[in-house]
Amino acid sequence: MIIGKNIHKKFNDLEILKGLDISIQQGEIVSIVGSSGAGKTTLLTILGTLDRPSQGELIINNQDVFKLNDKKLAAFRNSQIGFVFQFHQLLPEFNALENICLPAFIANKSKKESENRAYELLELFNLSNRALHKPSELSGGEQQRIAVARALINNPSVIFADEPSGNLDSQNASELHELFFKLRELYHQTFVIVTHNNDLAKKADRILMMKDGKILI
Repeated sequence: MIIGKNIHKKFNDLEILKGLDISIQQGEIVSIVGSSGAGKTTLLTILGTLDRPSQGELIINNQDVFKLNDKKLAAFRNSQIGFVFQFHQLLPEFNALENICLPAFIANKSKKESENRAYELLELFNLSNRALHKPSELSGGEQQRIAVARALINNPSVIFADEPSGNLDSQNASELHELFFKLRELYHQTFVIVTHNNDLAKKADRILMMKDGKILI
């Protein structure tokens, strides 16, 4: 469902990605590992269409995404892609329910439809009793599960996660990792995860090792 061909990324004279090819199947959980500075987050940002490559082609669900203009690309991203970051990026002025619903509201879904879906996810994550709590009233593990629910609200085809458990203790990290596999079983979604967590990397269907802007395996 994801095909990247000859992806390059330069910042001025610094070449971060050096002609990557990548292919990811529907329903796969793929981990991307490597030392700091290898280009992992840059690659994830391009695969998630948050940034455009200096050169190369990216096809997601048969759509050549970088041939889209910015407006159409943003709409594609909102409907097809979910993101989970190391720091949950929840908006502090909104409660958990409102944070989850934001991508659905951006997609012009009704308040009722959006909230119904959000409550389904809250129940799935055992957080129904936290719906009206603001991020500051939630634990780190709860905040990150709310962030995952937000990523899922529009039923995207793929979830991109950048160090999703990097800010969690070992128990919450383990629970988050198990949640990814549970979600794959329930929704058949694809996960592409940048991680330094060896336990999570080993659980993935496939590990891609990056070094110096290239994929080694």
